[in-house]
Amino acid sequence: MGRTNVRRCWRAAASALLAAGIVAGPVAAPAFAGDSIREDQWHLDAMHAPEMWKISTGENVTVAVIDSGFKLDHPDLVGQFLPGKDFSGSPGGVGSYVKGHGTQMAGLIAGTGKANGGKGAYGLAPGVKVLPLKIANGDEGSVLESEFVGQIGQAITYAVEQGAKVVSISQGTNAILVNPEDVKKLNKTLAWARAKGSLVVASVGNEAQSGNPVEFPGALPNVVGVGASDRNGTVTAESERGPQVTLIAPGMDTIAPCTGSTGYCKGHGTSDATALVSASAALVWSVHPDWTANQVLRVLINTAGKPHDGSNRNDDAGYGAVRPRIALTSPGDPGPADQSPLPADVASPPAMPAPAASSSALPSSVPSSTESPSDVAVGAPTAQPKAEASSGSGSALPIVGGVVAGLLVVAGVVFAVVRRRKAAVPPGGAVAVPPPPLQQPSVPPEDNPYAR
Repeated sequence: MGRTNVRRCWRAAASALLAAGIVAGPVAAPAFAGDSIREDQWHLDAMHAPEMWKISTGENVTVAVIDSGFKLDHPDLVGQFLPGKDFSGSPGGVGSYVKGHGTQMAGLIAGTGKANGGKGAYGLAPGVKVLPLKIANGDEGSVLESEFVGQIGQAITYAVEQGAKVVSISQGTNAILVNPEDVKKLNKTLAWARAKGSLVVASVGNEAQSGNPVEFPGALPNVVGVGASDRNGTVTAESERGPQVTLIAPGMDTIAPCTGSTGYCKGHGTSDATALVSASAALVWSVHPDWTANQVLRVLINTAGKPHDGSNRNDDAGYGAVRPRIALTSPGDPGPADQSPLPADVASPPAMPAPAASSSALPSSVPSSTESPSDVAVGAPTAQPKAEASSGSGSALPIVGGVVAGLLVVAGVVFAVVRRRKAAVPPGGAVAVPPPPLQQPSVPPEDNPYAR
């Protein structure tokens, strides 16, 4: 989920300003010329996007993106946003942002490539409309777990009421810190959303190498939990494992619109993968508007590239790599409209340690010093992008007094509960390079789900 989604901006501004190209109509495959940003979006080629776009671009489907603010005037996203809503309580509205996370997620879903004379970045479903819904996730100050979970529930409710078929949530928090009562409320909202016909998709988290903690909402019933894969269709080292994983999608070296100086950033993580699974659902739903969320999801599962171990499902890759091209060309039987294909939808959430009695009051903010240098544009100043409007803190750290307050702050940092998978430019302006993820084994082409 959007919790450690580490990203790096992609190229210098000069190389992004290139000669004009032509964008095809909404049903035709978008055209692009040499040296375009689209050429470096490997995940679109791996997923056979140009072939899919001849069948569907996601027209007439609304995807709600719940995140931390959006650059509404990015050239690749102009015309793609519906009027959204801000649940964060911070000044500036839905179009105010401190980081580019929400913009990147929207771009991965619905980018049109119109920037730079038609040589910008495309989303997997450029025909959809995005409903931008802003929540507080610590970018603009402290935020309590109860507030974070509550705002997600409010945003889901609003999205469903506005007719969003897909709700994409590239955000999450360590489940051990969430008050059980807040979980109950969110579970009711998620069950209601499914009953109303919407499909909620959320990232499972990027902490596989740091204890693999269960994260909400990605591990809750009535949520499609998404993990990340590399170019071989192999689950990335950071992508969390467990019964909550339903599908995987590309989540390494993805390029998307962002708020950096070049306008484009390179990212990785289950946030990116979640956006691509959400877009995949939209592509299928556009062609089969009479299908239910259960049927759309069942087809995505049935047509997924199965895990490398040959099983039907495992805790690393879920049911496998999402392949919307196969779902569009050979969907098979969508199955019963009213029966979920996920056993977890009728079961309890994955087992987790009981939260401490005071966890509901534990601050869950991560200071800016923990943000990733990957978010800094190549060749750009080290300062982070400024919000369009003055952005104040969310909720301040509670004054608990002396040692207790200190323990709470330390605990908040240790658990790293707020949602963005990013880290910061160190003092002095030098850009620290994070250690590379573990090397993934090379997969023969015949075993690569994206090659089939």
